[in-house]
Amino acid sequence: MKDNLDLRGARVLVIDDSKTIRRSAETLLNKAGCEVCVAEDGFEALGKIVSFKPDLVFVDIMMPRLDGYHTCALIKSNPNLRHTPVVMLSSKDGLFDRAKGRMVGAQLYLSKPFTGDELLEAVRGSLRQATGSE
Repeated sequence: MKDNLDLRGARVLVIDDSKTIRRSAETLLNKAGCEVCVAEDGFEALGKIVSFKPDLVFVDIMMPRLDGYHTCALIKSNPNLRHTPVVMLSSKDGLFDRAKGRMVGAQLYLSKPFTGDELLEAVRGSLRQATGSE
């Protein structure tokens, strides 16, 4: 599935406590030309997000220390980061989780396990929304 939105140079932060998810997302995104930064949880991510300045953030919901909902809420409450698209990642595909994700400002919700195409389409869709080129 080819899309006209080039992902080269897009800066993506992946926050997940699963090393497997972080590694596979990083590999897929790197192959698509993205610059990728990873963090194990929201607490670690907050330290990296300010210096990395991502164009998009993927955040797992269930994490130790600082979960995905709180991480997303903190990103959206920061005036410098609030326009950064956030995609929630979860192994649960519940309506409640999707609604709660939207309430804290998430643009999209991706169920794990996701395919490479789903991940890249989420990046394209979020960046299109952010740049207003829908």
